Amino acid sequence: MRLILASQSSARRRMLEAAGVPFEALPAQVDEAAIKESARAEGMGARDAATLLADAKAARIARRHPDALVIGADQLLVLGEDWLDKPEDLGAARRQLQRLRGHRHELVTAVVGWRDGQRAWHHVSAPRVSMRDFSDAFLEEYLAREAEHVTHCVGAYRIEGPGVGLMRDVQGDFFAVLGLPLLPLLAWLRDTGAITA
Repeated sequence: MRLILASQSSARRRMLEAAGVPFEALPAQVDEAAIKESARAEGMGARDAATLLADAKAARIARRHPDALVIGADQLLVLGEDWLDKPEDLGAARRQLQRLRGHRHELVTAVVGWRDGQRAWHHVSAPRVSMRDFSDAFLEEYLAREAEHVTHCVGAYRIEGPGVGLMRDVQGDFFAVLGLPLLPLLAWLRDTGAITA
């Protein structure tokens, strides 16, 4: 069965590759800002909004490749009542990390599977991440090391890289922190017969 990951995320691709899953990656272009705005206007919570975003990505690719099993995923960073986006530049990354410093946030991570022209499965995980009260000097050092990566991550950090130095504690699914609830996804792929391992 042809398997497509509807994502441009290198972290998601690396996880599936490391798990030995044969797939191809086709990024789906959707208006994430408009979807989030609509979800907020309709009073949706973060779990439903993340699922809606993941579903939009999978649906877009599934319509072009109806013979394939398509996986879509998305992640929202939730701090209190706010949903934070990927920072636009280094200055925005600095401000975001200053805001997260010393606090706990959730990474609401949704994955959906489309098969035969419709959504066949979904799962949402919401690991909690606590950042330590790091110094301004540490923050500047971190930003200098990670400048090319911080705008590609919703929290302005790669926990699988130097971003781990910002952390105090992580509770929940570590794979979901990286952007994909991998173990539930692998179980579903086995159930569908898409993978046998």
